[in-house]
Amino acid sequence: MASKGIRDRVAIIGMGCTKFGEHWDKGVEDLLVDAAYQAYESAGVGPEDVDAYWLGTMGSGISGLTLSEPLKIQYKPVTRVENMCATGSEALRQACYAVACGAFDVAMAIGVEKLKDSGFSGLVMNNPPNDGTPAAMTPPALFSLLAPAYFKKYGLDPEKGKDVLSRIAWKNHRNGARNPKAQFQKEVPIEAIRNSPKIADPLGIMDCSGVSDGSAAAIVVRAEDAHKYCKNPIFIKALSFVAGPAEGPLSQEYDFTSFPEVVASARDAYAQAGITNAREQISLAEVHDCFTPTELVLCEDLGFSPRGTAWQDVMEGFFDLDGHLPVNPDGGLKSFGHPIGASGLRMMYEMWLQLRGEAAQRQVKNPKLGLTHNLGGQPGRCVSFVSVVGNSMG
Repeated sequence: MASKGIRDRVAIIGMGCTKFGEHWDKGVEDLLVDAAYQAYESAGVGPEDVDAYWLGTMGSGISGLTLSEPLKIQYKPVTRVENMCATGSEALRQACYAVACGAFDVAMAIGVEKLKDSGFSGLVMNNPPNDGTPAAMTPPALFSLLAPAYFKKYGLDPEKGKDVLSRIAWKNHRNGARNPKAQFQKEVPIEAIRNSPKIADPLGIMDCSGVSDGSAAAIVVRAEDAHKYCKNPIFIKALSFVAGPAEGPLSQEYDFTSFPEVVASARDAYAQAGITNAREQISLAEVHDCFTPTELVLCEDLGFSPRGTAWQDVMEGFFDLDGHLPVNPDGGLKSFGHPIGASGLRMMYEMWLQLRGEAAQRQVKNPKLGLTHNLGGQPGRCVSFVSVVGNSMG
């Protein structure tokens, strides 16, 4: 049975997002307060008006007390959730369904992560006990497998393929240079990207997303109540979250040129939202570009490009800010940064700005529908989230 969805039953009436980056002078509490109070002000409500909270964090706190203590929440439900790198999206999904079912009138989803204080330069975590089959490889090494597999399957010369990956990073840094909240706010010459030090061949350091601290928050209500709070809310058209069977690394048939979980969640989200041609109907997208080949593969998994052609669309500027379907107009994980628990909500924050015409230098012309995509895990063994949102009902 497919999910029925909650199309046009929930609206976002306020959002907040901190600057992402190296916040050595701020703790988790500071970031949460900053994002939450931006959202309160944006929605025209106070803390007393929010009935329930969903907090997403992978490793920067345990239990709802992580949020209730700094916000001084007075005896209300605060649920802490985690779903790897899709944690922020999971917080939003749960808050939206709680409102849609009538359990609460006003809910907040908020995500946070402090990675820079961990002492590590990348995402380092202990794996839970397992049967020994998961690969003992770093995230860059695991995702680097996508590139040669894609190049071989579609007959792309590796040197040309490297040009494609470099252009993805170049695009996202160019977008991030127009974003005052991004971790990296400078354009980077494409040759500097192409020749950056290797991390996991063919990936260089400039093919990898930033390690960041940050927080983002959204306040949601039922759609029929939205205009009581806000002149220009955005409406939830679809929320799809799937977990795969984790069979990719064990299967002889898995070829590292697709994320089956993404294909499944996109199919479900499009059915909920009534999308029949994503390439033409989606105005802009925020996708999980943890590494440059991830964005390349995702553009095909999400139906933005026919199989084997996304690399051509990349090179022709189809996904540029002024292209037909801008992808990662805020700079993406690559330039905006990737504090795990906040990333999914950061993507929605860009939709909030774009669909309301408030994205300034990076504003997309006349957007109607936006898509956000988050994944957590590794190729062939992950969870995937896809949302579709719009600036009007119907």
